[in-house]
Amino acid sequence: MDQKTQQPASEDRSEDRTARSAPAECARCGATSENLPITWTCSVEGGERLYFCDYCGRTHLRSIEGRLNSAWW
Repeated sequence: MDQKTQQPASEDRSEDRTARSAPAECARCGATSENLPITWTCSVEGGERLYFCDYCGRTHLRSIEGRLNSAWW
């Protein structure tokens, strides 16, 4: 065929970069970090991003993977 291949739309990921460099607070225990560590867990609940520290993420991993709202755990 003589059709040109379409170029994928470029996605603006500036929000993701900004989120990583902003101070972070665990939504469960309140632990804070100057920058968002790569080991923290992110969950979207009610359209809002919630971040959980290493300890809370590991403790409640099954609930997070089961997509249970954090109010239930």
